[in-house]
Amino acid sequence: MNARVDYAFPTDAAGLPQARRSQQVELGDGDPFHLRIAPVAKKVGEATVRMLAYNGSIPGPTLRVRQGSELVVHAVNEGDLEATVHWHGLRLDNRYDGTTETQAPIPVGGRFTYRLSFPDPGVYWYHPHIREDYGQEMGLYGNIVVVPADADYWPPVHRELAITLDDLLLQNGTVAPFSRAESTHTAMGRFGDQFLVNGEPMLSLTARKGEVIRFYLTDTANTRVFNVVAHGARMKLVGGDSGRYEREILIENVVIAPSERAVVDVLFDKPGQAALEHRTPQRTYRLAAIHVVDEPASPALARPFDRLRVSADMAAERDRLASYFAAEPDKTLAFVAEMNLGMPQLSAGGSVEYFCPMHPEVISEVPGKCPACAMKLLPREAGSVEAVAHHHGTSGHHRADELGDIPSGIEWEDDMVEVNRTTTPANTRWKLIDRATGAEGAAIDWKFRVGDRVKIRLVNTMDSDHPMHHPFHIHGAGRFLILSRDGVLEPNLVWKDTVLVPTGQTVDILLEVTHPGRWMAHCHIAEHHESGMMLTFDVDR
Repeated sequence: MNARVDYAFPTDAAGLPQARRSQQVELGDGDPFHLRIAPVAKKVGEATVRMLAYNGSIPGPTLRVRQGSELVVHAVNEGDLEATVHWHGLRLDNRYDGTTETQAPIPVGGRFTYRLSFPDPGVYWYHPHIREDYGQEMGLYGNIVVVPADADYWPPVHRELAITLDDLLLQNGTVAPFSRAESTHTAMGRFGDQFLVNGEPMLSLTARKGEVIRFYLTDTANTRVFNVVAHGARMKLVGGDSGRYEREILIENVVIAPSERAVVDVLFDKPGQAALEHRTPQRTYRLAAIHVVDEPASPALARPFDRLRVSADMAAERDRLASYFAAEPDKTLAFVAEMNLGMPQLSAGGSVEYFCPMHPEVISEVPGKCPACAMKLLPREAGSVEAVAHHHGTSGHHRADELGDIPSGIEWEDDMVEVNRTTTPANTRWKLIDRATGAEGAAIDWKFRVGDRVKIRLVNTMDSDHPMHHPFHIHGAGRFLILSRDGVLEPNLVWKDTVLVPTGQTVDILLEVTHPGRWMAHCHIAEHHESGMMLTFDVDR
């Protein structure tokens, strides 16, 4: 008789050290830093759950370094499975990118030394790149703030805070189970029912009247897109993934998808209660409660806050882009899903019934697509109307009567909970398809050279079994600018490594290739990546 094989990850938190609060670590040029992956016990609401942490905290330490510096990171893996550490957004030596394309996985009990460089100011982050659907959900993520060499690069503020936005799916007092054998929730990604902001279910902050705080926002969730509003305060967008915007603008909200970052300055101009909120078409969720005391901040920065600066270097980039806007793309990449869920079952009358898991009121006796969302209709055996119509409830929310201008083409919640949890790479395959060659995923053979500027068209086609938004990430071969969306020129340029492509939209980007080696590009919904929605490309000197 064969011994039973346990494909579940451990969930028992007994005897584990309690997760600590994340610390900011100032590091100088050439400094060594030790990074340890290990399990912790984390209190989330009424539950104490087993999670994973970098250096005992969720999120891991925020590393603060100066632009142009280098860092040596000694990583030790005492977690649940082999690991790498990916340094998201950094342009660096390819061998330290932290993927299985560039290094052997770090076994449990093993170690690896990374040598990092920081050519660009802004905010970056680090996370696993093996089963990141599991590692990120369990708490393995941390920020890096790169301080600009130019002291006037950012507008003046009183202080800065790095903020991670995440959600966590709980079930029966533990993190909802994972399988070692394969990822689940492949269709929509794993939406959580508990928000974690800097690792806390409800972040509490205090500010002074007139204080301007710079928030470095990072979406570390597996799949959830955040629409962030500063309620009771004024917000200014100053930076994105990799540095400052072409123009600073006053905003009501900022949308960030998994792995994207936004740099926003927030002016708390009146005493009382303020908040950071996540607003969707159906709900408003409280992310952070901010008490503004009636004590003036010094120096006064209200007038500098209202000054909207223009970046000369980004304006110069716009001038250089003129010839690319109207040019045909060098590469065109389509995002497509193929689903094969369940077998049709004959009804008593001899017919087959199909339905849409996102709009269960849509029923048909013939296969086809939902007229509301264009998703492939599923045979009734794949789920029931009552099951798929259920939504997870997320803590800290209320109904919102007026939510302002919220972007369309984004799945804000898991609208097909019961079907989604049963989807795996075996029955739901997410694909990247090269429109010129028909090659898919790993078979795509792109080759570039250092110095190239490559126009890439990203087509989020409706001709898919499950049309859905995708945050598309390109590793550290370079950085890119968004040229246009559906043919409309991007009004405000910023260097990016991830772009959110809503359902049905076409986005043109211009990749500036700067670093040689083998690199990855993929959807940053963790479950989509794990199902194969990725490619690799080579860069020669």
